[in-house]
Amino acid sequence: MARIYRVAVVGCGHRGREHAAGIQAESRCQIVALSDVNEQAAESLNRDLGLNAKVYRDHHDMLKQEAPDIVVTSLWTPLHLPVFRDSAQAGVKAVISEKPMAPTWGECLEIANIAQETNCQLTFCHQRRFAKGNQLARKLISEGVFGEIQRMELYSPPNLLDCGTHTIDQALSFVDETPVKWVLGAVDASEPLNWFGVSAEGMAAGTLVFENGIRAHIQVGGPDMDIWGGVRVHGSKGFFAVDWDGKCLEARVYDDPAWQLPVLAEGVDNHMVGVVGDAVDALEAGIEPELSYKKALRASEVIFAFYESVRRHARVALPLQGVTDNPFVTMLENHRF
Repeated sequence: MARIYRVAVVGCGHRGREHAAGIQAESRCQIVALSDVNEQAAESLNRDLGLNAKVYRDHHDMLKQEAPDIVVTSLWTPLHLPVFRDSAQAGVKAVISEKPMAPTWGECLEIANIAQETNCQLTFCHQRRFAKGNQLARKLISEGVFGEIQRMELYSPPNLLDCGTHTIDQALSFVDETPVKWVLGAVDASEPLNWFGVSAEGMAAGTLVFENGIRAHIQVGGPDMDIWGGVRVHGSKGFFAVDWDGKCLEARVYDDPAWQLPVLAEGVDNHMVGVVGDAVDALEAGIEPELSYKKALRASEVIFAFYESVRRHARVALPLQGVTDNPFVTMLENHRF
């Protein structure tokens, strides 16, 4: 008989609901607790999904009373580190967290250290890796359909930390997780944003170069974007473009004008089912999950290196050294724009 994992959801807003639906679709999981400082949000989620879970206002009480196997956190970015720390110290086996990792590079590194030291499996919700179109794109790249990948164009709505992380992660998945070698960036801070408790730019643009020589231009927010969010990949034998969710926007194979992208099976493309299922599979097999914090850390490093490039007015090589803050926020607070 398969083990049933006791799951607690911390943060019961819009994304918390999507996570909960993904958990409900996983037969090996049962939601036993909901926690939110807004108790009405938790009660509403409990009622709407018929969960019959126990509701808490304080996640500390929930961890102590329920001792869940898995915790799903759907919280504002500054809360990711403290709630993960509390969960790992309470003996939780796995945490599925919303992206991005944290507001600063130092906090990202601290999260990674906690995960390594406690052996608590940690994933971040770059859920678009499970989109059928993105999976197909990775398959075609690995089969050499588009030849050797030479360059990419990355697009995302604002801002780099909260939204751009999806596009950077998407690009990393297309180049088989090859690390970025250096970053050169610029931002438009004329009208700063505040997303989930973190200040951010309205537009960013720059260049990334991967260790294998692939170059990428990135634009996050602003006018005149070819793609609202997604990636265009240019190879020696062809090119393709997909949106965030893997929907094909265009594709060509140069020596075969009749070539067409394979037709995907119809049906709902529920990324959250993949997020939860992969986390449970990895937990049971003792392997690294697809959405491992190690991959999120790599994407986060690119983002903070990008901001550091703005601060230094210079190209920044990776691995990122001498940075623990969020350079954009520091510059904004010090009236450097």
